[in-house]
Amino acid sequence: MNEDVRNIVLGVLATGISASLGWLGRTYRWRRRLRRKQAFFGLPGGSECLLVVNRESGGDNVVHRYDVFAMLELSALIKDCGAQARILPQDQTHQGFGDRTEFCVGGPYSNRRMAAHLTTLLPGVRVNVDVEPSEVRGSITIGAERYLMEKGRSEYVILARLTAGEGHRPVFLFCGQRAITNQAATRYLARHHETLARRHRGGSFVLLLKVVNSEAYGPDVVELVADVTSAARTAPPAPEPSGATATEPAATA
Repeated sequence: MNEDVRNIVLGVLATGISASLGWLGRTYRWRRRLRRKQAFFGLPGGSECLLVVNRESGGDNVVHRYDVFAMLELSALIKDCGAQARILPQDQTHQGFGDRTEFCVGGPYSNRRMAAHLTTLLPGVRVNVDVEPSEVRGSITIGAERYLMEKGRSEYVILARLTAGEGHRPVFLFCGQRAITNQAATRYLARHHETLARRHRGGSFVLLLKVVNSEAYGPDVVELVADVTSAARTAPPAPEPSGATATEPAATA
């Protein structure tokens, strides 16, 4: 074998080894990201999760188109994790939580399951569900702060990841003032799940998001208002009995 042939053979071998190492490295990084994603969403390969669908406010078993879009975005996340989704209407989900991952979409007025989750898991959150138009209709109160809705201009949505129950699989809540805010929250989760996983280390969190000018930008422009985990998970103090009177300090001579 002369010098030129040997150099060609060595070059081909070096190229093959480099390509193999590069492929192995990319595969390792892809699998590591997939495992982290599966852990964050509680969706190991082949598992099943719940997608709880709300109904359109004022409608009869009708799902708003923006909530359908939200479900499609969540379905893509679930498929990426190698899991399967079971879709259930909000009034037919008669089971606990923790055994399997759950994605619950919609406010408490149109989603009974969401109303139950807020009462049980987020006692510090109150959502106005008045039917009659008013300034506070649809407002979200977290602790002592109230967030009013300006339809099409400034709207709020709660995005929460909560771990509870025996199986410790997470429950994801998308509780918005309008259907378009629910989709905005699912899109925010899809875009930022890696950052959220690092920041919260796989634990529970409750975020308040603001959807800016949805009339012009749809569900795309979203701002993080605050991490309200502590206030949302703390029950408000019980009201004093109506007959109670304040105790006056004893007079001193």
